[in-house]
Amino acid sequence: MKNIFSLLKLTLLTIILFAVIYPLAIYGIAQFAPNHGKGETLSVNGKVIGYQKIGQKFDKSNYFWGRPSAVDYNAAGSAGSNKGPSNAEYLALVQKRIDTLLLVHPYLKKSEIPSDMVTASGSGLDPNISPQGALIQVKRVAKERKLDEAKVKALVEANINTPKVMGTPTVNVLELNVALDQLK
Repeated sequence: MKNIFSLLKLTLLTIILFAVIYPLAIYGIAQFAPNHGKGETLSVNGKVIGYQKIGQKFDKSNYFWGRPSAVDYNAAGSAGSNKGPSNAEYLALVQKRIDTLLLVHPYLKKSEIPSDMVTASGSGLDPNISPQGALIQVKRVAKERKLDEAKVKALVEANINTPKVMGTPTVNVLELNVALDQLK
């Protein structure tokens, strides 16, 4: 009986610690983060249209496409595919993505496709693509929107984010597509 009361006390203490105190502490710390820990949203005309740090699905031909997602852009289940580069199923999936890109972009050669356009990131929710990944799509997007290619290319170049210290340049797909919608 003595052991049961000790276990009940430990259980109650653990519940209070991990179900009340810990979440409140994390919530308190989040209040010092940008947007109070609610994520960095992007708004157009006062309406939130997406999160800047979470990849979103763009599959219409008049938009720039983002990086493939291993979790179908479900932010509740961030994950990679966990399949190695020698896995036959993974290689078939990458080849299917390459074939799709070549079909929609007939002016491209396979060697011109950047790897980030056919492979998912470790989180499956990468909001960015390489500048080359955006530039290979300029011709398609310009044609679909009946815009001058040079204008769309300039838009891509204006949306390249260069790291201040180290790293590779990226293009945030949501921000680029919002800017594209505002392009006349």
